[in-house]
Amino acid sequence: MNDTKQTASLSLLSLYEISKLLNSSLNLEKTLREVLNLLSSYLLMRRGLISLVGDGGRMEIVAAAGMSNEAARQGKVRPVQNLSARILSSGMPIVIPNLKDEPDLAGTDGHDDSLDDEKVAFIGVPIKTTDKAFGVLSIERIWDGAGDVNFESDVRFLAMAANLIGHAVHLRQAVAKDRETLLEEKHRLQKELTGSRPVAAKGALPEMVGGSLAMREVFAEVLQIAASATTVLLRGESGTGKELIARAIHANSPRKNGPFIKVNCAALSETLLESELFGHEKGAFTGATQERKGRFELADRGTLFLDEIGEISQAFQSKLLRVLQEREFERVGGNKTLKTDVRLICATNRNLEEAVTCGDFRADLYFRINVVPVFVPPLRERKDDIPLLAKHFLDRFNDENKRKLALSDEALETLKACYFPGNVRELENCVQRVATTTKGTMIKGDDLPCQKSLCLSSALWKQSAPLRSLAEAEDALQDDVFEAATGTDGVLSGDGLPPRNRLVQAMEKTGWVQAKAARILGLTPRQVGYALRKYNVSIKRI
Repeated sequence: MNDTKQTASLSLLSLYEISKLLNSSLNLEKTLREVLNLLSSYLLMRRGLISLVGDGGRMEIVAAAGMSNEAARQGKVRPVQNLSARILSSGMPIVIPNLKDEPDLAGTDGHDDSLDDEKVAFIGVPIKTTDKAFGVLSIERIWDGAGDVNFESDVRFLAMAANLIGHAVHLRQAVAKDRETLLEEKHRLQKELTGSRPVAAKGALPEMVGGSLAMREVFAEVLQIAASATTVLLRGESGTGKELIARAIHANSPRKNGPFIKVNCAALSETLLESELFGHEKGAFTGATQERKGRFELADRGTLFLDEIGEISQAFQSKLLRVLQEREFERVGGNKTLKTDVRLICATNRNLEEAVTCGDFRADLYFRINVVPVFVPPLRERKDDIPLLAKHFLDRFNDENKRKLALSDEALETLKACYFPGNVRELENCVQRVATTTKGTMIKGDDLPCQKSLCLSSALWKQSAPLRSLAEAEDALQDDVFEAATGTDGVLSGDGLPPRNRLVQAMEKTGWVQAKAARILGLTPRQVGYALRKYNVSIKRI
């Protein structure tokens, strides 16, 4: 490969790595610093700066390489910042082959730490998404000064890198502005709501069951956010009733007469999910014998509920992001752009912040869906709701099966003492199971499966006492899951290593990143953290 092709290939690879970095973290300053470090290895630069115009209209250094941000902000690069100001004003790149020849740097020896026979070139390009620049990317690189040097390729490369940076910054600023506006609206509505009703009044949401303080606060949030068209992210463990809350938001919104369309993102492959959401044209693929509308079309002027949003692939995340940003899409196999007017409600039981940090979930998509989060508490944190829910499920069973069963006080107390890792869904299954097997008209405490060692979720938790603390229950749950992963012989995977050795090996292989080690071991990051504490493994900082 000749030098030109090799340079072009390296440039494309570097730009690709830059784009990945810009989508890898929610911390803009950290991300831009990593971009500069990558540029440092590609361009052999001595220093690098990224400066952006702040709220007051003044350009501020947000990332630096070759020195600390503190040193940069204390004035060590003030002469170079003068050049950056010229770039910002003109919107055009500036190249200076030798900074020592630049009049603006006269008498600033503190900035120049190069050797006598070295020449330091300055290259700066504007950061912009429109005609007006709002930042500057600049580098300093050392060269020997021999012969004529053409910096055009460097300028082109930095201009492309600045364009990627510009779009990333612009997106974060737009989302931050939207979020700030929505939070102001939320606080205004909350203030109005607090003045008239601190928590949701009893019966305000007849479709939902719960009288605990935790759930009344959730009900109040539902009533508060339902009035707007804000995107909502429901967060909580599996089985806590996120779909029911999504339906309640829709039922109490101005769109209540429109459709409520739900999609379980985890239940479909990427190809099927694309067709399901966007629809397809006749002949788009094998089996597409007729035109089919997607869920975005079907939910027009209504609400679209995307459950398990954290499970979609990275490739599909990009397609979904475009729809959320532009509110338009094309059917699979089609070229006609369709508009959509839907209110989006998403739900997940994943730690999306951790997924973004690990690179499994796009940061820009995270910002788009995490506008107003609603946290749904697990059942163990609202035990006062267990009797209400149990009676509700039993009433439903009685109506469907023409029976007149009732729960004794003893049975209700026994249910309240249970851990229910499967949350409301597990409680519903438990009630239906015991109601089906009960012959009389009264369900007693002894009739419950947990009192007969027949609890189907016993593999997920240990019941050392009828009433145990939350901490004990969580420890027991982690013990069971970890023991299930290690096997009966105490060996992780099949390589014959004891659990502690295998754990340390996985941590060392992944640079002591728990999320990566968890993927190798087939565990969750929380389980790896528990195992580290259990085996007293000291975490190394790299």
